[in-house]
Amino acid sequence: MGDIRRLFNPQTAALVGATEEEGKAGRTILENLLLTKNRKIFAVNPNRKVVMGLECYSTITDVPEKVDLSVVATPPQTVPEVVEECGKAGVEGIIIISSGFKEMGEEGRKLEEQIIQIKRTHGMRIIGPDCLGVIRPNIDLNASLSYLQAIPCPEPSANSKVSTTTRLPCLL
Repeated sequence: MGDIRRLFNPQTAALVGATEEEGKAGRTILENLLLTKNRKIFAVNPNRKVVMGLECYSTITDVPEKVDLSVVATPPQTVPEVVEECGKAGVEGIIIISSGFKEMGEEGRKLEEQIIQIKRTHGMRIIGPDCLGVIRPNIDLNASLSYLQAIPCPEPSANSKVSTTTRLPCLL
């Protein structure tokens, strides 16, 4: 099983679905990831060469370093293949932001089942699909769709908030 510490405190992170297009999840998440000062960030998108000043790789397997955390923001039908590529690349943790799975019916449920089987095959840890992401202000990590950078972060403390919905953190 993937090291859970790599999921919640990665040294390297990649965004699959990186884009410069305003209003897209891939841009918001990349902007958030780039706010970090102590981890290396990679952009992945087969249709781009450069995204927001970063070299862009066609697939996660093309990234020249081991990636601890992969954040996925691609259409749902592409996610099982992306998860498989992450497994082949040795990624230990994945956050799937993409939506359109079991909440959308039988076709989405089948996609989610494929993801679960791939996860088991490669022993990865996965958060999602259809989630906001992970925010850990105390370690300078925002791997999410949240516009947290506009909100002052509290000082690190023993208090935590855990949400299973994408709306609650936006309302807090």
